[in-house]
Amino acid sequence: MGAWSARHRKTAVFGWLIFVVLAVFLGGAAGTHQITNSEQQPGEVSRAATILDQAGIKSPSGETVLVQSSTLTADAPAFQQAVAQVVAAVNGTGQAADVRSPYDTKAISADRHSALVQFNLPGDKDAVSGKVTKTLDAVAGVQKANPSLRVEEFGEATADKWIQAQFSNDFASAEWTAVPLALGILLIAFGAVVAAVLPVGLALTAFMAATGLVALSSRFLHTSNDASSVMLLVGLAVGVDYCLFYLRREREERAAGRDAATALKVAAATSGRAVLVSGITVVVAMAGMFLTGIADFQAMSYATIVVVVTAVLGSLTVLPALLSMLGDRVDKGRLPFLHKLKAKDPASGSRVWNAILTPVLRRPLAATVLAAGVLLALAAPLLTMHTANLTFNQTLPKGNALVQTSERIEAAFPGSPSPAIVVVKAADLGSPAMRQALTDFQAQALATRKMHGPIDVTPYPQANVATIAVPLNGSGNDATSVAALDALRHQVIPDTLLKVPGTEAPVTGSTAGSHDFNAKMSSSMLPVFAFVVVFAFLLMLASFRSLAIAVTAVLLNLLSVGAAYGVLTLVFQHGVGASLLGTAGVGAVESWVPLFLFVILFGLSMDYHVFVVSRIKEAHDRGLPTKQAVAHGIRSTAGVVTSAAIIMVAVFAVFGTLSMQSMKQMGVGLAVAVLIDATIIRGVLLPSAMSLLGEANWYLPRWLNWLPNLEKELPAPPITPVAGPPAEPAEPSLAGARHRRIDA
Repeated sequence: MGAWSARHRKTAVFGWLIFVVLAVFLGGAAGTHQITNSEQQPGEVSRAATILDQAGIKSPSGETVLVQSSTLTADAPAFQQAVAQVVAAVNGTGQAADVRSPYDTKAISADRHSALVQFNLPGDKDAVSGKVTKTLDAVAGVQKANPSLRVEEFGEATADKWIQAQFSNDFASAEWTAVPLALGILLIAFGAVVAAVLPVGLALTAFMAATGLVALSSRFLHTSNDASSVMLLVGLAVGVDYCLFYLRREREERAAGRDAATALKVAAATSGRAVLVSGITVVVAMAGMFLTGIADFQAMSYATIVVVVTAVLGSLTVLPALLSMLGDRVDKGRLPFLHKLKAKDPASGSRVWNAILTPVLRRPLAATVLAAGVLLALAAPLLTMHTANLTFNQTLPKGNALVQTSERIEAAFPGSPSPAIVVVKAADLGSPAMRQALTDFQAQALATRKMHGPIDVTPYPQANVATIAVPLNGSGNDATSVAALDALRHQVIPDTLLKVPGTEAPVTGSTAGSHDFNAKMSSSMLPVFAFVVVFAFLLMLASFRSLAIAVTAVLLNLLSVGAAYGVLTLVFQHGVGASLLGTAGVGAVESWVPLFLFVILFGLSMDYHVFVVSRIKEAHDRGLPTKQAVAHGIRSTAGVVTSAAIIMVAVFAVFGTLSMQSMKQMGVGLAVAVLIDATIIRGVLLPSAMSLLGEANWYLPRWLNWLPNLEKELPAPPITPVAGPPAEPAEPSLAGARHRRIDA
């Protein structure tokens, strides 16, 4: 691929540009098809959404207006007047349906200082977004007219509107912050403007093309906002990394005296191969998420696979063509001071890495025990990890106005902000038996003392469907709420509604959604982990034809993921150091984050592992003993691995600064894992473990000799290198050694 691109430079470059433009244009023309409500959640929640969809019922968004006073009770004339103004104002918008006064529904708090005006906003999410703006304005007008009272609106539509707006703002902020960060780091790494711009430009065009491709195929596999966010996150990180690996090797070969064509061939056969193997590993790891059966995970998986494949394709085709076109002009726009820093022989490594590597190779056993001990200590909090679908209050920052309103409503009316919704599908909703069952249901629900009123029944006689809103005790995702949900599903509903033949009554709502999602996650965790680990092992085995390297790769990745889990639990669940990130411990980790982190980290960690071990094996195949090959491989890749890791950590850390708790957890988890992987794993544990194993690193059992050899013969090093910085004393034996292949 590299040789073809170098020979057909214009075809490769303009072909890439046409591909990107077509993908963006066709994707924009086709539009994006989002995941539907019935696809979004598993279990009973999915069945409830399907019943409503099949009946043609657009489940309305429930809204509430809190009227509250610290001095007046609901019986005071001024309080009653404010409630009447709210009812009139909401009705006056012409957008609301079923507006209910608290004096009719008894939605008055026990201390009688708070009351809820309840109403629905019919229509889909897009239509409701415009309607809720008008009701918010109407409620704000009532608040202005009654400054001595608190008059605030909160509900599903209000929360969705805020989250969508915040999501868009966060996404734009991440995009505008991450790109300049990556560019700045590359400027320091290369010391030249052109060399720094190339990886960022290719990463961005790969992301743009992938966005169009995902939109184009979203008719068949629906996508989501989470998928778009993850695609930017991963696409920018791997796109820059892949180009960095390739470009750095080409420049190194040119500095060693090779001609431009040979340098490109060597870069293609070494770094290009590492990029390909790494990309395949990420794709395989992400494919494991399809085993969850959860639509949002499948959307994130598919989007990540598309952007990684696109980034690999760009790195292996258009990048060699651009390097061939530019030649030495890739160093244009040199930054004098920084470029002087780059003049050093890359094989000698930096002072920092030499200072770390020397004692590690001198005492590999002590280094292995110490590094493994640190990682196990970091992973220890994992044993206390609690996962949950975070509530609205947990997802957003504590100081947020909507969160404060939600907390005030919950304090006065426990369970009301997120009641359980029972979707009843009957053979005949109007039959005497069904009417009696609905009456018995309400009585038994209240009798459990795990649920409370008001219980609202909304019938749809033409479809023989009804929805019942049942406020549950508890915060929504605590043990009290789960116990209430269990009583509702396995006690109240079977004893009442399901006694009528031909009746279904699945339960949905935020508590039910969180419970069903966690149950599905727990059941799919082991198959996903097994799939990813087994296929990563097989890929490493096929790539390096070594049993020890494949086993080591899997174990080291598991250690880095475990350490990231531990830090995530410590910060976001227990709150240790959370204030430094502008957040607080919320008592739980977002339920989808651990599985997502596992698959993506297992894929991304292979970037460095494949790149470093490929260099070590290359040195060993050219005649160096294993210990010297390890030293050479680590030193010669230290600069590029450090630069790549800093870029990834910076990009991921940007997501750690966003306001949404799930994005913050994902960004911090990825940043911590990559940082650990590029320092403790690649700088200490990998070289010490390979030094201890010695020649056993290259062991392949006889019965596996059938594995294909995927490596390409490298051109012999130049006999007379051009003038340049002196090489490390040990290097002539490597440069002058006869190039040979060790296959077994």
